[in-house]
Amino acid sequence: MADLHPSTPSTPSSAAAVGPKRVDPPTKHQLAIMIWVAVFPTLTLLNLTIGPVLKDASPVLRTFVLVTVAVPIVIYGVMPRLHRVRARILTRGARPKRM
Repeated sequence: MADLHPSTPSTPSSAAAVGPKRVDPPTKHQLAIMIWVAVFPTLTLLNLTIGPVLKDASPVLRTFVLVTVAVPIVIYGVMPRLHRVRARILTRGARPKRM
């Protein structure tokens, strides 16, 4: 069967050049900073809001409750946003300039 669009490049490398630039995964150090930036404020806020309710609980129970609430917030809420911000920062200089 004949190619319907002969002018369209068929190589994947030329198609990738047209799309958005892929950003490499964060290094260990970048990921450590991102996790710290996500976890510290989340735990601080949770301690300020849930802390008074848990003041009489044992340290193990208090930690368990805080971690049970904090981990989903960090993994599903904060980290994806931090990854998008990082990608935006890294690709900011790579955008073609408009005239």
